[in-house]
Amino acid sequence: MPDLVLWDIDHTLMATRGVGGELWAEAFEQVTGVPLREQASVTGSTERVILRETARTHGVAYDEALFTRFADALGAVHIRRAAELRERGHALPGAAAALAALAERGVRQSVVTGNVRSAAEVKVAVFGLDAYLLLEEGAYGEDGEERPELLRQALDRADVAASDAVFLGDTPADVAGGRAAGVRVVAVATGKTSAADLQAAGTDSVLDSLADTARVLKAVLA
Repeated sequence: MPDLVLWDIDHTLMATRGVGGELWAEAFEQVTGVPLREQASVTGSTERVILRETARTHGVAYDEALFTRFADALGAVHIRRAAELRERGHALPGAAAALAALAERGVRQSVVTGNVRSAAEVKVAVFGLDAYLLLEEGAYGEDGEERPELLRQALDRADVAASDAVFLGDTPADVAGGRAAGVRVVAVATGKTSAADLQAAGTDSVLDSLADTARVLKAVLA
């Protein structure tokens, strides 16, 4: 049994159904004064990287101070529009049941996500998933640019060896990050990447969804 299970958030545990993009655009315009025309690719990336690349395409100078202001603005807009996120978004089928089942078995759980922490906390809280997660042991968009860096940060915070952890995510970047950090990866084909492509990316195992709790437990606790 692993000592720690780490979860990606977007398209692994939940989906915002467009609300997330709206909140991101609002925060971007607030801190840059420039309306968002097109956001850089977000699949498997972190807010720091997404902001830097999006700022570049809009002719906005990027620095750490801009990221800090953006992180604050993004967290604030998530808090202000939490009710809308709850109404329009949803936890993915089986997510709450999988978290609960692992918690019942005494497994520590947290998150590794490209979201800034304040936004991540809102996302898991609005669907009642936070009750199962030790968020202080997670890693967030403020902690680095790439998945391996975030995973190592979470392992350090939890004081858990990579060999004793499992990471669940939905993108090839999640798979590559887990392998680079030395953790076992269970990929979930609930995002834009098919189960076959996740398998080809090198995941240790793959699930079509979290809907079958028994299958999730078998994959995670193997």
